[in-house]
Amino acid sequence: MSTESEFVALADRILMSIGAALDVAADSSDADLDWSLNDGILTVDCGDGGKVIINRHVPNRELWVAAKSGGFHFRNNAGAWRDTRSGEALATVLTRLLQAQSGVEIAFGLPGPN
Repeated sequence: MSTESEFVALADRILMSIGAALDVAADSSDADLDWSLNDGILTVDCGDGGKVIINRHVPNRELWVAAKSGGFHFRNNAGAWRDTRSGEALATVLTRLLQAQSGVEIAFGLPGPN
């Protein structure tokens, strides 16, 4: 992904896919889980568990995640979004973070690049 517009398009697809998975999880549980997406920033409200924020960071071509347990940076590597420190997949980390903060296990099927 070489251009800014390609990255933004892919990041927006990822953020919408996360939102769709959150909707499915909220509909199938009694968890207090809500989300909003505004200009590349996805805010997940986990009720009493606080918030998880996922945003695109265009200069580095990364997705950044902020949660109670810390901050994470994910870069697309051969079609897989991986944490730049641990190498863990974005879906794995989001599942763990949201389970800890909302009590709901969420299955993410995140799209890769075209």
